[in-house]
Amino acid sequence: MKLAGAEASRYLARPDPERAGLLIFGADAMRVALKRQEAVAALLGPKGEEEMRLTRMSGAELRRDATLLTDAVKASGFFPGPRVVLVDEATDTLADLIVAALKDWRRGDAVVVITAGNLTAKSALKSMMEKHPAAVCIGLYDEPPSRDEVEALVAKAGLLSIDPAAMAELVSLSRALDPGDFRQTLEKIALYKHGDRTALTVGEVAGLAPATAEADVLDVVSAALEGRAGDLGLLMRRIESQGVQAVTLCIQTLRYVRALHAAASDPGGVASGMARAFGFGNRRAAMQAQAQKWGMRALEQAMGLVIETDLSLRSTARAPAMAVMERALIRIAMMKR
Repeated sequence: MKLAGAEASRYLARPDPERAGLLIFGADAMRVALKRQEAVAALLGPKGEEEMRLTRMSGAELRRDATLLTDAVKASGFFPGPRVVLVDEATDTLADLIVAALKDWRRGDAVVVITAGNLTAKSALKSMMEKHPAAVCIGLYDEPPSRDEVEALVAKAGLLSIDPAAMAELVSLSRALDPGDFRQTLEKIALYKHGDRTALTVGEVAGLAPATAEADVLDVVSAALEGRAGDLGLLMRRIESQGVQAVTLCIQTLRYVRALHAAASDPGGVASGMARAFGFGNRRAAMQAQAQKWGMRALEQAMGLVIETDLSLRSTARAPAMAVMERALIRIAMMKR
């Protein structure tokens, strides 16, 4: 059976112990690992691992010993309770071995949880798990988590009192960070709010959100749009030391200016459309101010300058790329003055 979307999320939170197998696959190894951890914990309960009701094996180990999985599924545990056999990094070469183990599965045997990387539509392992009457197949694709998923993670972290605006910020943050980084951020926020009964605010989310190279790039662009030409040198050296390329900075600048242009021409402002992807807390307020201060026409001129710079960076010109980009940002800063 194949599950996707909200249905898949609900199943991973409460897997059916009467089903023999569960396959979780996807290109993002961290996302797969987190969902696998959630499913195994739900099947075993809080003391499953310490009571030795979890058996782990890798795909490589199973390839070396074909009987390993069947033996583990049928083995009797020392402690009573449900058991799980976890097979990590499985590939299509293991499809027949897994089919054989699931074929002989009976109630009371260990549930087989399998993880794999990005499987194609023609994958033998994926096809077998989708067609098996007692198995579930879930693919995790590179798509942002839903609001329901974010709310479940927030509740699990112990954050019960949250302003609606702060929840919207957390949803936006979940789409900007890797799944593991977002969970760590929630844990940090929960620790910060421990013993504090007041509602979590937008400012607290913005203050506790991790600093990233992307955030530093946006700081450079924002400095140019605010006319702070004197700050650009130091900010440019910072992102250059992080390995950010001139073309990357140019693309981000164009996206940011287009977002401001959309906000300047949209009554919904920064809270709507493309601009929302950039705005967390104080940054969103700054973008709103920038959009109002520049206006549509001036932002169109800035976009034209950035597009010319992009063409120059991609040409055969031998000028230092980062110097070309810095000059363009200084021109934008002086344009506003």
